[in-house]
Amino acid sequence: MSQSLARNVVHLIFSTKNREPFITPESRPDLFAYLAGALNGIDCPAIRVGGVADHVHLLFVLSKNVALAQAVEEVKKESSKWAKGKISPRFYWQTGYGAFSVSASNENTVARYIENQEQNHTKRTFQDELIEFFRKHRIAFDEKHLWD
Repeated sequence: MSQSLARNVVHLIFSTKNREPFITPESRPDLFAYLAGALNGIDCPAIRVGGVADHVHLLFVLSKNVALAQAVEEVKKESSKWAKGKISPRFYWQTGYGAFSVSASNENTVARYIENQEQNHTKRTFQDELIEFFRKHRIAFDEKHLWD
C-alpha cells in the first residue's frame, strides 16, 4: 500500500481538578466549542463535545500523525489556558483521563450519550460513570489512584 490510512475514533473523558463545578451552563457552549477547535487544530476532527459541571466528554477522530497522549496534552493545555481567562483563574483539569475506542457502528450511540450528559448524571456520579466505562472496556484500575 502506497499510503497510510486510518480512522480511530476516541471517546475521551476528563474532569476538572478535584471535580470542581467550574463548567456552568452559561460557559459550556464556549468551552465545548473551544475544545472542538483545539482538537480540529491538531488534525483530530471533533465529532461531539459535551459534559456537565465537573467533567467533559470528547468524541473525535485521532489523527494518524498524533499520539493519543499528545492529543490529550495539547487539548487540556490549550483549553485550560482559555478557561483560566474566561471561566475562573482557579480552573485546572485533572491530571489523568479515560480514553476508549469507539467502533464505527457505535459512533452515533456515543454521540447521543455525550449530548445527554445532564440527563445521564441525574442517575449517577462522574466517579460511577467513569468506573463503569473502565469495567466495560476491561481497563484495570486502582481506585485509590483514580481521583485527584
